[in-house]
Amino acid sequence: MPMIDVYAAADLFPEGADRALAAELTAALLRAEGVASPGPAHTNNTGAYIHRMPAETVHTAATDRARTVRVQVITPPGVLTREGQKQLVADATEIVARIAGDPTQAARTWVLLTEAAEGGWGIAGTAYGLAEFGALLR
Repeated sequence: MPMIDVYAAADLFPEGADRALAAELTAALLRAEGVASPGPAHTNNTGAYIHRMPAETVHTAATDRARTVRVQVITPPGVLTREGQKQLVADATEIVARIAGDPTQAARTWVLLTEAAEGGWGIAGTAYGLAEFGALLR
């Protein structure tokens, strides 16, 4: 039940693109996890949050109003293999650049993969770990 956060300047993506961005990133993440046929437990609990920030709040050490995008993906423990990590970073970068309408955006897209600690994922008041996630998906 991963979570995706996308942080970008408010004007980087076209108006109305948030749903497509969220849907495509979610599909890419589930593919990278090896989920061939996502069921309701996957689709209802995989969240994507698009954070459109004022352009003047996005900086790098070199510039103000940076045109960078940060995609942070938080997953339960152990769901991404090394190949899945590589696939997800490549796919997320391609999706961001394509939806931004700028192929050069790939060079300014950072994808951060974070794995929650065992038991460090809470849903409906339950601290989920590998056993709880396994039971949820059965």
